[in-house]
Amino acid sequence: MAGLVQLVLDFFSPPPKAKGAPQPHELQGLEHPQASRRIQLRGTTVLYLFRRSRRRTIGMAVGPDGLEVSAPRWVPLGEIEAALLEKQDWILRKLQDMQAHQQRLQGARIDWRDGVELPYLGQGMRVVLAPDHPFRERGAQLLPLTPEEPGTVAYQLRVGLPHHATAQQLRDAVQAWLMRRAREHFTERLQHFAPRLGVQWRKLSLSSAATRWGSASADGSIRLNWRLIHFKPDVIDYVVVHELSHLQVMNHSPAFWDTVGQVLPDYAERRAQLKDEALPGWD
Repeated sequence: MAGLVQLVLDFFSPPPKAKGAPQPHELQGLEHPQASRRIQLRGTTVLYLFRRSRRRTIGMAVGPDGLEVSAPRWVPLGEIEAALLEKQDWILRKLQDMQAHQQRLQGARIDWRDGVELPYLGQGMRVVLAPDHPFRERGAQLLPLTPEEPGTVAYQLRVGLPHHATAQQLRDAVQAWLMRRAREHFTERLQHFAPRLGVQWRKLSLSSAATRWGSASADGSIRLNWRLIHFKPDVIDYVVVHELSHLQVMNHSPAFWDTVGQVLPDYAERRAQLKDEALPGWD
């Protein structure tokens, strides 16, 4: 049953040194839209979605909607609330991180139109409609530009759609192109790092998960979020090495981080960039 073991890298993994608990006034609107229970955590009222399930332990997860808790049918509510109180600092940190992330996303919504700009491999890319262009690639073609100064747009993506194309059509075409390039880039980096770690991966799948960058299963399957293609190559390499390292150590113990550090000594800096940089809001 080893193939069922899976390690995930979520958007909000805590750094090696734990931060202090957020203050109550730093957290606002902690109400899950489908909330069925509430609890006071360090003076903050948290309304959360509660479910009974067939799982054997109490589970807690913080997503874009807020806190979700699941527990076996035989566990009394008092024991569940005690578990939440025991983990209250972790819960509040996760809720604070999620709230900050959602705010960054709101400020980075993509206005899908001719000339829209978004990041590609850490650099600016301008999307332009080119209905009459003879494309060599499916649907779109990437052209490098020569920026006149640092920070300007480095690429132009010419998309084979008419000028009257809808925002949804443009979004779908750009996403399809980015996903193809993501698979190509991720595969090349997996092939590059796997021998250095002494591991073998079997299958790469692309993910569109809302809160996870990647996951690794003991059977050698790797899942990577296609939106990583927005980041600089160094940051993408960190996620690739992170997941490949799980094929050696299926936990986040010191031995795991030693494995990552043997290949990427500066992994902590790359990890910080992964957490702090705001990406375009696709959802």
